[in-house]
Amino acid sequence: MTVPLRLGYKASAEQFSPDRLADFAVLAEEVGFDSVFISDHFQPWMHEGGHAPAALPWLGAVGSRTSRVLLGTSVLTPTFRYHPAVVAQAFATLGVMFPGRVILGVGTGEALNEVTLGLDWPDPPERFQRLKEAITLIEKLWTGERVTYEGNFWSVSDATVYDRPTTPVPIYIGAAGPAATRLAGRIADGFITTSGKDPKLYTDTLLPALAEGIEKAGRSSDDVDTLIEVKVSYAADRETALEKTRFWAPLALSAEEKMGIHDPIEMQRRAAELPIERAASRFIVSTDPDEHVEQIARYVDLGFRHLVFHDPGEDQEQFLRTYGEEILPRLRARFA
Repeated sequence: MTVPLRLGYKASAEQFSPDRLADFAVLAEEVGFDSVFISDHFQPWMHEGGHAPAALPWLGAVGSRTSRVLLGTSVLTPTFRYHPAVVAQAFATLGVMFPGRVILGVGTGEALNEVTLGLDWPDPPERFQRLKEAITLIEKLWTGERVTYEGNFWSVSDATVYDRPTTPVPIYIGAAGPAATRLAGRIADGFITTSGKDPKLYTDTLLPALAEGIEKAGRSSDDVDTLIEVKVSYAADRETALEKTRFWAPLALSAEEKMGIHDPIEMQRRAAELPIERAASRFIVSTDPDEHVEQIARYVDLGFRHLVFHDPGEDQEQFLRTYGEEILPRLRARFA
């Protein structure tokens, strides 16, 4: 079976206020995008000019203003700020209100969003185990009645999510390493990762791990949506395209450089030290539409079938209209 290509919009919650961001999401549907995904941060990466709207009420608001696009988190962490049962209830409600249009994307989290609230920040193995248990509990609450559960991290007693959608809400797992990627292959409806990293990470680590998880579970590759956030900066001249990426310089910091940072002011300080070429290194920076599509096509050729585009610029309306007119039609024609 051929899985259709889906083209989405990443709503930059760290960069825009919730009302502007909702307007952009509505426009994304109008110009032809298939999906809209939002991150769920308590704090942005940049203190000056940063934003951090709550994803859950935002999804409800945007769902009521749209009729077609898929809406999801990329990603929400259901293991620290949220009890998994609260996440199960919230997304069941969204699924009832917007049937077949809601996706719960989850991940292991970042210190930036949790430590500020006085929460401990455990090592990666514990964060991974917390994520596995959270997914287990969410699925039990979506399928069971009067659920009693005793786990290593959470417990519920005679719990019921009373309003559940007829069409189950898919769970996607965001991953940048092999363990979480294998888990996505085994149990999730989708796998989420991000672009702009060493190509060998995708070809030698993530995609083989996904295939391994799918095979171990006796599933088909068509059972797991492969979503990648593609970071793009497209403009009429290269200098403008490069400069647009400056706000998102924290993306270029290595995992070691970001490790344990819980203060946006410190994150901004470290990002400000990067030259513009490194700030732009995670982005496809181009000025020609055909060349731009060629660079995007590399990810489709790797096997990703759901591309969610993240533009770093302030003028999101221009980005959305330009993509709707020039880029999305080219991609659909090429990969029809």
